Amino acid sequence: MKELWNVCAIQMDVAIGEPDKNMESVLHLIGKAMDRENKPDVIVLPEMWNTGYALERIQDISDENGQQTQQMLTMLAARYGVNIVGGSVSVREGNQIYNRVYVASRNGDIVSSYDKVHLFQLMDEHIYLSAGNGLGTFMLDGVKCGVIICYDLRFPEWSRTMALQGTEVLFVPAEWPHPRLHHWNTLLMARAIENQMYVVACNRVGTSKGVNGQETTFFGHSAIIDPWGETIAAAGEKEALVQAPIALPLVTEVRSRIPVFADRRESLYQSAFATYGNTFKSDHL
Repeated sequence: MKELWNVCAIQMDVAIGEPDKNMESVLHLIGKAMDRENKPDVIVLPEMWNTGYALERIQDISDENGQQTQQMLTMLAARYGVNIVGGSVSVREGNQIYNRVYVASRNGDIVSSYDKVHLFQLMDEHIYLSAGNGLGTFMLDGVKCGVIICYDLRFPEWSRTMALQGTEVLFVPAEWPHPRLHHWNTLLMARAIENQMYVVACNRVGTSKGVNGQETTFFGHSAIIDPWGETIAAAGEKEALVQAPIALPLVTEVRSRIPVFADRRESLYQSAFATYGNTFKSDHL
């Protein structure tokens, strides 16, 4: 397993409803990242980078069975010898649309896919998209990794489930908008600290209109955060390549110094959930 990994988040604008234009942007930006002297081992893309939230047209413009996306990611991964956590794209399977991440290994294979589990009602995802049911864990270069998508970040039990399975690096592609920048920064740090793992978050920038015509501005602030919760690289609100080396042995060191996993009392949590698990249903709030 590698001890030092260079990771690069491609913080980009997304042309809403224009998959071909967005694919050209991704081709250009990945090439730009790989032209660097200190080439990344892993590249991460943002959420829904192929179509953006053009949900009223999503049936017509989504990638059918993810074929075009998979072909492009595997071609780029093999050409450059780089792992690619392919952000997420809208994928059409029959009449169902999924918000899906494909992961390509550096030898050009698709090694994992993950469909967004928690759909964001404020952007009408629950109307147009189908939720996934699977856990987004996978191996890259011998490193146990996990991926969640945007709104999934607000569900700590989902990231904790991955950490309990040994995940060391959590990738978070997103389209997280203003005015919730404070939430974004705080939740990213929390997921890193509580799970003692690296968090690599890639958010988009730019402005687009949703199905209701309301304009939304996405603030970027992609970040790479270490298992202590320290931000080791971050961007502002313009397109950027956010890159940093991460020392993978630090995960083991932090987990041994503060043994939160060994000190968990899982049987107590299960008992409490059985007793109080329905207390906070939406009709009680």
